[in-house]
Amino acid sequence: MELIPLAKAIAIGVGAIGPAIGIGMIGSKAMEAIGRNPEAAGKVLVPMLIASAFAEAIAIYALVIAFSL
Repeated sequence: MELIPLAKAIAIGVGAIGPAIGIGMIGSKAMEAIGRNPEAAGKVLVPMLIASAFAEAIAIYALVIAFSL
């Protein structure tokens, strides 16, 4: 029984769920903040993009781990 394809699937699946939830929460909170204070849109946008990039990096790490198995 081959366990390597199963390990790859689990690595990608679990590695994608966390960043997906994180990016969703980042986006929703940013939109909520902009909705409450539209003048702060410029101040909210850059930290939102940086946090999204960090969450995406975790998904890329999971992809790299899956390909290295």
